[in-house]
Amino acid sequence: MVETLATFDYVIVGAGSAGCVLADYLTRSGRHSVAIIEAGGSDRKLFVQMPLGYGKTFFDRSINWNYRTEPDPGLNGQQDFWPRGKILGGSGSINAMVWIRGDARDFDDWASEGNSGWSYRDVLPVFKDLEDNEAGADTWRGKGGPLHITDQSRRCHPLANRFVAAGVQAGFRHNRDFNGESQEGVGIYQINTKRGLRHSAARAFLRPALKRKNLTLFSEVLATRLVFEGRRVTGIEVERAGIRQFIRARGEVILAAGAVNSPQLLQLSGIGPYAHLASVGIEPRLDSPAVGHHLQDHLGINYVFRARTPTLNQTLGPWWGKARAGIEYLLGGSGPLSLSLNQGGGFVKTRPEAERPNIQLYFQAISTHEAKKGTRPLLYPDPYPGFAIGLSSCRPKARGSILIRSSDPCDAPAIRPNAYGGEGDLEDMLDGVKLIRRIVSQPALSEITDEELAPGKAIVSDEQLIDDFRSRSGTVYHACGTARMGKDPRQSVVDDRLRVHGFSGLRVADASVFPSVVSGNTNAPTMMVAAKASTMILEEADGR
Repeated sequence: MVETLATFDYVIVGAGSAGCVLADYLTRSGRHSVAIIEAGGSDRKLFVQMPLGYGKTFFDRSINWNYRTEPDPGLNGQQDFWPRGKILGGSGSINAMVWIRGDARDFDDWASEGNSGWSYRDVLPVFKDLEDNEAGADTWRGKGGPLHITDQSRRCHPLANRFVAAGVQAGFRHNRDFNGESQEGVGIYQINTKRGLRHSAARAFLRPALKRKNLTLFSEVLATRLVFEGRRVTGIEVERAGIRQFIRARGEVILAAGAVNSPQLLQLSGIGPYAHLASVGIEPRLDSPAVGHHLQDHLGINYVFRARTPTLNQTLGPWWGKARAGIEYLLGGSGPLSLSLNQGGGFVKTRPEAERPNIQLYFQAISTHEAKKGTRPLLYPDPYPGFAIGLSSCRPKARGSILIRSSDPCDAPAIRPNAYGGEGDLEDMLDGVKLIRRIVSQPALSEITDEELAPGKAIVSDEQLIDDFRSRSGTVYHACGTARMGKDPRQSVVDDRLRVHGFSGLRVADASVFPSVVSGNTNAPTMMVAAKASTMILEEADGR
């Protein structure tokens, strides 16, 4: 018999972006005891807290699950690399910190599918409540919330402004706030940093919450399966230092382990596609065919250019440049190490008749064209001036899956993204890469551009361009949808209050519940989902 370690009102699985928000919101009143379980350890590491240091965490197995997909026909048979945070703060402790909510119509789409309470009008106040935007409060921005949002426009590299100017010259409007009235246009990204440090959910939400007596953190503890009494979830079985133990929940277990690990844990517990569970030795409790399916993600690619003017390559390349940047950062929390790699960007239409932007752009005033494959040496850039422009499709139609391989919780699940497998996915990407070249041909960038390094000027036909991005593109780390929200238990996993269909005492509150991927980065909407889930949980606890 597994020993009962402790009993709490609520047990949260995963101390990532969603879990940290849940832990904060659920403990604020002091009336509820809460446990949060995290497989990873502390986020108090230099290269985690330093914004540009995330290049050093990209392959670090001590804080990163380092997943790899199955060979993907859409990527010319390659296995894509999927970093996911195994650390307090989760993937929000190793990401690029770009703070994007998504297009307002993305959330209206969620509501139109029958998910009451998830329209943009419903979620906007939740976003604002999270934020402490240094630009101040207005109709769209929040001020005074836990998470600090930094405006990079006064701090960015000069080339980022050239990118914005080139985008305007190419016919797109200058957008000063992608989280404002409209997402469309080109501009400078906002990021979640504070005084030169990454302001992850761990720092903004979990750390203050841990000062309360009603929150207990179990770090370096692996959740292995849910525990049931009939159709009610009563807690979670965990493994700590090789010992199996049981953490009981009087109220609910809330899965916030992310788009990979939440469906994995559901399947390990017997909730998932019946035939697949039986095939890997799991006794099915409920045939829930949507668990692990409907996987969505954004695919991205960089076009790399050699420049005629200094870029961050010259700032961070030589030893004296690194030393100067380090001193600037350590003494004042400023300089290139205090910012994101992605400083400029935008959301644009590649076709005038498109209803809304279909491509997201990312500008980087640095290049690592000569870097060894399989490395991420952001602090060791090319020895010549260079920059890159990346893109991803905003709303890909492809749907993939994440399914367990065995009953062993330490066995990584099989990830099958099905890259470019949806109608129009190839066409959007093809239009997007052509757009990059159009932007670089504008005077603001063409006058400082020497040559295109990747893929190179020899790649010109549609067939060549498609083969290139099938070979070089990959995830931009926005996986979602694997425990999606909806009314039909055959097509979804949770209802519009994030309760798992067919069970009581169990919710999912992370990016896996997205009915469809948002247009842009997923960290902000993940925190919004967790904050909204907290309100629902507390309403039901109070009988409202």
